[in-house]
Amino acid sequence: MEDEALEQIVSVFNWLVTWVAAGAMMFGGVVPYIPQYRDIRRTQNAEGFSTYVCLVLLVANILRILFRFGRYFESLLLWQSVIMIATMLAMLNLCTSVRVNAELNTKRRSFLDFDWNYFWSWSRFLDYVQCVAAFTLTAAYITYVLLDSAVFVETLGFLAVFSEAMLGSPQLYCNYQNKSTEGMSIKMVLMWTSGDTFKTGYFLLTHAPVQFWTCGMLQVLVDFAILFQVYYYSFYPQKPVLHAASHTTSAKAL
Repeated sequence: MEDEALEQIVSVFNWLVTWVAAGAMMFGGVVPYIPQYRDIRRTQNAEGFSTYVCLVLLVANILRILFRFGRYFESLLLWQSVIMIATMLAMLNLCTSVRVNAELNTKRRSFLDFDWNYFWSWSRFLDYVQCVAAFTLTAAYITYVLLDSAVFVETLGFLAVFSEAMLGSPQLYCNYQNKSTEGMSIKMVLMWTSGDTFKTGYFLLTHAPVQFWTCGMLQVLVDFAILFQVYYYSFYPQKPVLHAASHTTSAKAL
């Protein structure tokens, strides 16, 4: 009886651990953006956050979903991508709303204008949705045509991983442009760093393909570079720029 009770307890414990791990895999990636979302909503200021982070993650996760048609991977990673795409669209919706309300310029910029100077700096959330839909349909068609090519499938998988590895680069550049990390959630970057470090260690311990842990190490390096910016701009603040120049810079960064 005691052995049976112990086996049941172990079984229930394993079941709980499995479900907790599954939940962490699906939702863990979006957790870092919760403090950033709350900060933007509270301050009604999105200048410190680069929406190109959203672009990078949207591209990476769309490519990962398409990669699954060529090489099967577990459904948890598929749902992780779906949830991340929804989260990035929510971030874009908030940032667009806040930025448009704060803009002095009444001219509206649209995706259908096809003006490269204002790429990913449009005035409506619908324009971002149109761009994402156009990219998804184009990438899906190319994948459908070349799905039988092993080289294409492997390249698609690499592009998905490499795109995600460049996640922090837009934020790094945005901070450099602004000469400040004001408006950026430090909690978000700390969560990036801890998650990327754990992920890279996991890849190394499990002898994952070289592109996985190489891209993981690149992510960690970018995370630490952003944390260095937090330190540097806090202790060595740069000269303030004119308001008009700052506004133009912020618009380009977003």
